[in-house]
Amino acid sequence: MVDAILWDNDGVLVDTEGLFFQSTRRTLARIGIELRLQQFLELSMRQGRSAFDLAAARGWKGQQIADLKHERDRLYSEMLRRQGRVLPGVPETLRALHGRMRMAVVTSSQRQHFEALHANIGLAAYFEFVLAREDYRKAKPNPEPYLLALERLRMRAERCVAVEDSERGLAAARAAGIRCLVIPNNMTRDCSFPGATAILPGAAAVLDAVLVL
Repeated sequence: MVDAILWDNDGVLVDTEGLFFQSTRRTLARIGIELRLQQFLELSMRQGRSAFDLAAARGWKGQQIADLKHERDRLYSEMLRRQGRVLPGVPETLRALHGRMRMAVVTSSQRQHFEALHANIGLAAYFEFVLAREDYRKAKPNPEPYLLALERLRMRAERCVAVEDSERGLAAARAAGIRCLVIPNNMTRDCSFPGATAILPGAAAVLDAVLVL
């Protein structure tokens, strides 16, 4: 029995991960670092690390890296406003689940980026709360974000299910004791998802999947 669904945001609800990669790649390119997609997948999507660790490895210091991240964040926000979009099947699925199950978002995005994209797409009303990167100390694949969500819901892990698109998200949910449905996207399609409760073709399949758990 599932009483609550905890949704990841990027790559699950909205098509943003490619934009985040491009904004990070362009920022690092300015200082002579070529960020390859496979590097990004390994650092960000599997390990939950920052691609700016590549700059640190070349001797860039704390404030310099902070300035680079600020530049990336500005570029990413501009991309979100121009190019961010809701993934297919998401509005219809959230509408069908609303009122039947409790729902929240557990994202690694900064709140400013979440709000920049969600301001005009009409999905936020479906969620009880949003946990963004500022709300916890340790990011996915650490279970802390999901443990905090369980605390907010005042629910046991076995009554919840997470919906993720990445290996680090799956690892975080499983470490918190939460079953996890995985929806691979164009960036994570070739990744491995051991321990996933199910691998789904898209958001539209979530409703049927949770009804049989």
